[in-house]
Amino acid sequence: MSKSTDSEPRQKQLKVILLGDGAVGKTSIAQRFAGDGFAQTYKQTIGVDFFVKRIVLPGELHVTLQIWDIGGQSIGSKMLRNYVFGAHAVLLCYDMTNFESFANLEDWYKLVRQTFGSAARMPLVGVVANKCDLSHLRAVKSEVHKRFADENASWSFTMSAKSGDQVDSCFLKIAATLGVGHKHGDVEPDTYPVVKATIVEHKRHDDAVENGRLPPYKTNGRRCHVS
Repeated sequence: MSKSTDSEPRQKQLKVILLGDGAVGKTSIAQRFAGDGFAQTYKQTIGVDFFVKRIVLPGELHVTLQIWDIGGQSIGSKMLRNYVFGAHAVLLCYDMTNFESFANLEDWYKLVRQTFGSAARMPLVGVVANKCDLSHLRAVKSEVHKRFADENASWSFTMSAKSGDQVDSCFLKIAATLGVGHKHGDVEPDTYPVVKATIVEHKRHDDAVENGRLPPYKTNGRRCHVS
């Protein structure tokens, strides 16, 4: 009995939240990592989009990353703390060609601190500068980015959802850091199916959760969705 148990792969599930203003590329980042490529047209996320990606760390540790792509207009939503609560990692995302999206990270980070209440309960926090393929239009100096990251986060990444540069590295670092201390360089992605789902009738969902009639999300076998 114990021999069979020892041979079974270990499992870990991590909830990762993408926060930041609208149009900074959060959905594109999630889609790129989840294997859906890059959409040339922009479609605003209303409420939250939900992605799942499974990877395998050395030592046969199977990690399921639940990636919650929070709509940029949600910062004033009563539901936002419900979405963020329970996160193992939060990525504060901005568009490096848009200084305002960087400045607004202060408000997003403040919301995370208020949600978790104390430093001991805080999730892993990373700062993500997206659209490095447009670095010639950069509006946020690298030293300003670094100073904010040093003061408020565990690490930071400069990436491009369009080209895919550093996107996988960012999420694999989260998995490696939280997956029993594996070294980031040893992590390789596995080829697992990806499931995406989108909230439907966002306002009704907010009311139902706030009144205690529904949990923030539910899973049903291989299909994960918010309803």
